[in-house]
Amino acid sequence: MPDRMKGKVAIVTGGASGFGKGIATTFQTEGGSVVITDLSEDTGSAVAKEIGATFVRADVTKRDDWEKVLKQTLESYGRLDVVINNAGTTYANKPTETVTDQDFDLVFNVNVRSIYLSTNVILPYFLKEGIKGSFVNIASTAGIRPRPGLAWYNASKAAVINATKTMAVEYGPKGIRFNSVCPVFASGTGLSSKFLGKDDNEANRAGFVATVPLGRSSTPQDIANACLYLSGDEGSFITGISLEVDGGRCV
Repeated sequence: MPDRMKGKVAIVTGGASGFGKGIATTFQTEGGSVVITDLSEDTGSAVAKEIGATFVRADVTKRDDWEKVLKQTLESYGRLDVVINNAGTTYANKPTETVTDQDFDLVFNVNVRSIYLSTNVILPYFLKEGIKGSFVNIASTAGIRPRPGLAWYNASKAAVINATKTMAVEYGPKGIRFNSVCPVFASGTGLSSKFLGKDDNEANRAGFVATVPLGRSSTPQDIANACLYLSGDEGSFITGISLEVDGGRCV
């Protein structure tokens, strides 16, 4: 089914690389209009030009930046339908007693506060305009089946899953949907070595990949396909789920 995002406008945070770039590219290919946000102006602008999207530099932990993104989206496209909260971060895998205040604040600000702000800024727009919008929040298998050494990252992603389910129940009567996607480890991203706690190479990945029944890590296209389904009309009766895109890791 081509053009599954035709007529829809989506914001994709962290869209300059990794999962975000994959999601933004797929949405554009499927006929959608995409606003990419990222901290990196050079990379974000280059990706937006490459795929035909719009770029807005934004720090997802700041309310003013979310207000700016919404304003520029409406000025460019006249509406908004989908928000993909993809921006996320972690600290390096290490013993939990060595985690610093800065590590803790980082993961909860970027992974949780950003979603709070996105909903706090954009829900009033959806409600006022009567738009049956969709939020897809990128969580992680770490929020379901945690691994040692990343306790507070795991906790931040569990918070994303729980908040997503709560808002799905709260706003379902208004036709606004909330879902989360839970990727398993992906190699070759800016965070891969931090998750592993060592260099991201084939030898160091082997132990983790061995725990995935389908025998590989996730890819940006895997996550983009899940977001496409949940954001488009095919997923219109789906809300409140945490979709594990993990090759069977969480079984």
